[in-house]
Amino acid sequence: QVRLVESGGGLVQAGGSLRLSCVASGSILFGINARGWYRQAPGKQRELVATITSAGATNYADAVKGRFTISTTNDKNTVYLQMNSLKSEDTAVYYCNLQDSRYPSIDYWGQGTQVTVSS
Repeated sequence: QVRLVESGGGLVQAGGSLRLSCVASGSILFGINARGWYRQAPGKQRELVATITSAGATNYADAVKGRFTISTTNDKNTVYLQMNSLKSEDTAVYYCNLQDSRYPSIDYWGQGTQVTVSS
Protein backbone atom coordinates (compact mmCIF):
# COMPACT_ATOMS: atom_id res chain seq x y z
CA GLN A 1 0.00 0.00 0.00
CA VAL A 2 1.39 3.39 -1.02
CA ARG A 3 0.71 6.40 1.17
CA LEU A 4 1.29 10.03 0.19
CA VAL A 5 1.43 12.74 2.84
CA GLU A 6 1.45 16.42 1.88
CA SER A 7 2.57 19.34 3.99
CA GLY A 8 3.36 23.02 3.63
CA GLY A 9 -0.02 24.49 2.82
CA GLY A 10 -1.43 27.52 4.60
CA LEU A 11 -2.51 31.12 4.34
CA VAL A 12 -0.31 33.60 2.50
CA GLN A 13 -0.74 37.09 1.11
CA ALA A 14 -0.76 37.69 -2.61
CA GLY A 15 2.78 37.94 -3.92
CA GLY A 16 4.08 35.61 -1.24
CA SER A 17 5.58 32.13 -1.47
CA LEU A 18 4.88 28.65 -0.15
CA ARG A 19 6.65 25.34 -0.55
CA LEU A 20 4.62 22.14 -0.59
CA SER A 21 6.15 18.75 0.16
CA CYS A 22 4.82 15.25 -0.39
CA VAL A 23 6.44 12.12 0.95
CA ALA A 24 5.61 8.68 -0.40
CA SER A 25 5.85 5.62 1.81
CA GLY A 26 5.00 1.95 1.43
CA SER A 27 5.78 -0.59 -1.25
CA ILE A 28 6.12 0.94 -4.69
CA LEU A 29 6.73 -2.42 -6.36
CA PHE A 30 6.68 -1.28 -9.95
CA GLY A 31 8.79 1.86 -9.67
CA ILE A 32 7.76 5.47 -10.18
CA ASN A 33 6.89 6.81 -13.62
CA ALA A 34 6.02 10.34 -12.57
CA ARG A 35 5.16 12.61 -9.65
CA GLY A 36 2.86 15.55 -9.78
CA TRP A 37 0.76 18.21 -8.15
CA TYR A 38 -2.88 18.90 -8.93
CA ARG A 39 -5.31 21.36 -7.41
CA GLN A 40 -9.03 21.79 -6.98
CA ALA A 41 -10.70 25.09 -6.25
CA PRO A 42 -14.25 25.27 -4.86
CA GLY A 43 -16.80 24.49 -7.55
CA LYS A 44 -14.15 23.52 -10.08
CA GLN A 45 -12.68 20.28 -11.36
CA ARG A 46 -9.29 19.04 -10.27
CA GLU A 47 -6.60 20.36 -12.61
CA LEU A 48 -2.98 19.65 -13.31
CA VAL A 49 -0.46 22.06 -11.80
CA ALA A 50 2.87 20.41 -12.56
CA THR A 51 4.38 16.99 -13.22
CA ILE A 52 7.88 15.58 -13.33
CA THR A 53 8.82 12.25 -14.90
CA SER A 54 11.38 9.75 -13.65
CA ALA A 55 13.72 11.18 -16.30
CA GLY A 56 13.28 14.68 -14.91
CA ALA A 57 11.09 16.14 -17.63
CA THR A 58 8.70 18.73 -16.26
CA ASN A 59 5.34 20.01 -17.40
CA TYR A 60 3.43 23.00 -16.02
CA ALA A 61 -0.02 24.42 -16.41
CA ASP A 62 0.08 27.71 -18.30
CA ALA A 63 -1.35 29.50 -15.27
CA VAL A 64 1.68 28.68 -13.11
CA LYS A 65 4.55 28.75 -15.60
CA GLY A 66 7.36 30.97 -14.41
CA ARG A 67 6.00 31.08 -10.86
CA PHE A 68 5.94 27.45 -9.67
CA THR A 69 8.75 24.90 -9.71
CA ILE A 70 8.39 21.15 -9.21
CA SER A 71 11.31 19.05 -8.02
CA THR A 72 12.00 15.69 -6.41
CA THR A 73 14.58 13.85 -4.41
CA ASN A 74 16.77 11.43 -6.39
CA ASP A 75 14.64 8.44 -5.45
CA LYS A 76 11.47 10.35 -6.42
CA ASN A 77 9.90 9.47 -3.06
CA THR A 78 9.57 13.13 -2.11
CA VAL A 79 8.20 15.78 -4.44
CA TYR A 80 8.17 19.52 -3.83
CA LEU A 81 6.27 22.42 -5.29
CA GLN A 82 7.85 25.84 -4.82
CA MET A 83 5.17 28.45 -5.37
CA ASN A 84 6.22 32.07 -5.82
CA SER A 85 4.30 35.22 -6.70
CA LEU A 86 1.11 33.63 -5.46
CA LYS A 87 -2.21 35.01 -6.66
CA SER A 88 -5.69 34.75 -5.21
CA GLU A 89 -6.62 32.44 -8.07
CA ASP A 90 -4.06 29.93 -6.79
CA THR A 91 -6.32 29.30 -3.80
CA ALA A 92 -7.25 25.62 -3.84
CA VAL A 93 -6.68 22.26 -2.24
CA TYR A 94 -3.43 20.90 -3.63
CA TYR A 95 -3.09 17.15 -4.15
CA CYS A 96 0.08 15.17 -4.55
CA ASN A 97 0.16 12.38 -7.15
CA LEU A 98 2.37 9.38 -7.80
CA GLN A 99 2.04 7.36 -10.97
CA ASP A 100 3.71 3.98 -10.91
CA SER A 101 5.46 2.29 -13.82
CA ARG A 102 3.23 -0.70 -14.43
CA TYR A 103 1.00 -0.96 -17.52
CA PRO A 104 -1.64 0.27 -17.16
CA SER A 105 -0.25 2.55 -14.50
CA ILE A 106 -1.82 3.14 -11.12
CA ASP A 107 -2.26 6.64 -9.70
CA TYR A 108 -1.94 7.29 -5.99
CA TRP A 109 -3.17 10.47 -4.30
CA GLY A 110 -2.51 12.33 -1.09
CA GLN A 111 -5.24 13.71 1.14
CA GLY A 112 -4.68 17.28 -0.03
CA THR A 113 -3.38 20.43 1.59
CA GLN A 114 -5.18 23.77 1.58
CA VAL A 115 -3.49 26.79 0.06
CA THR A 116 -5.26 30.11 0.59
CA VAL A 117 -3.96 33.31 -0.97
CA SER A 118 -5.42 36.52 0.38
CA SER A 119 -5.55 39.60 -1.81
